[in-house]
Amino acid sequence: MSNIRKAFADGKAFIPFITCGDPDLETTAACVRAAVKNGADLIELGIPFSDPTAEGPVIQDASLRALKGGVTTDKIFDLVRELRRDVDVPMVFMTYANVVFSYGTERFASTCRDIGIDGLILPDVPYEEKEEFLPACRKYGLDLISLIAPTSQDRIAMIAKEAQGFLYIVSSLGVTGMRSEIRTDLESIVKTVRQNTEIPCAIGFGISTPEQAAKMAGTADGAIVGSAIVKIIGEYKREAPQHVGEYVRKMKAAI
Repeated sequence: MSNIRKAFADGKAFIPFITCGDPDLETTAACVRAAVKNGADLIELGIPFSDPTAEGPVIQDASLRALKGGVTTDKIFDLVRELRRDVDVPMVFMTYANVVFSYGTERFASTCRDIGIDGLILPDVPYEEKEEFLPACRKYGLDLISLIAPTSQDRIAMIAKEAQGFLYIVSSLGVTGMRSEIRTDLESIVKTVRQNTEIPCAIGFGISTPEQAAKMAGTADGAIVGSAIVKIIGEYKREAPQHVGEYVRKMKAAI
């Protein structure tokens, strides 16, 4: 059974996203630990990329700051090795196809297994092109996590049937970022997912308040929050871990 299932074993999962290396890798490590201590069930770690097409300005800016600060994929692998000494919740990488390709897909996947990464999310790889990454992920026990967008409609059942780890349901069209309200008919998407797989699903994109998180977790098996957390880190920099911890505690309590 996928290690990622553990995140959903005790009720609704809260999943924070953190851009690695903004403002530096020490702060990233401290923010991850603060999030876990305050109830995060699974951590999504962003490997920065120079052209993050799915991201809104908050995460784009964080990625660029991290890259300017000299963050590399190898340094992020070292960060995870260090985190794995005491962090036992599932962890997944979110990055772009180019990052994996340029590193070498096989080498990337095997290193993920060696350091204890449980899954991989590639928002710029459509379902139809995942075969480029799937064999290496399968070989090294890495769940390739699929995204379902509001536009997926007739493909939802197909994507759900082949899902691994958990399904990432994108709440709204466009890029990541905080939204005042989410209008997508998520209930019907989740219903289709449930008819086709037992794999848990979590909703992300646009969630920033405890009320939104509670609503999304009421529909799905968990809520994913990125921009709101990355914004806190961007604002407080090295003082961020304490604030991230407080935010995660509130969000986890809400769901």
